[in-house]
Amino acid sequence: MSSTSQKHGAFVAAPMGEKRVTALPGIGKILGRRMEKSGFDKANVVLGQFLVLKKDEELFDNWLKDTCGANAKQQRDCYGCLREWCDAFL
Repeated sequence: MSSTSQKHGAFVAAPMGEKRVTALPGIGKILGRRMEKSGFDKANVVLGQFLVLKKDEELFDNWLKDTCGANAKQQRDCYGCLREWCDAFL
């Protein structure tokens, strides 16, 4: 990625642990509430879905849009962060 946010840097710099879904770049308070209502309250649960979708960007983006209404930038930020986290920790 050419440029990353502080949120992105902080997320990929540490193990997953029990991070809230709002720790994911692209997922703020509003989308976070929508994710929680759909059962995705923790970042590790979203990571599980990311892995179930075989790290496929298009599938993940569509899932994120359907689950919480994320726009293209939010989808890109979240996908990029999870991809980079997997590269570092898996």
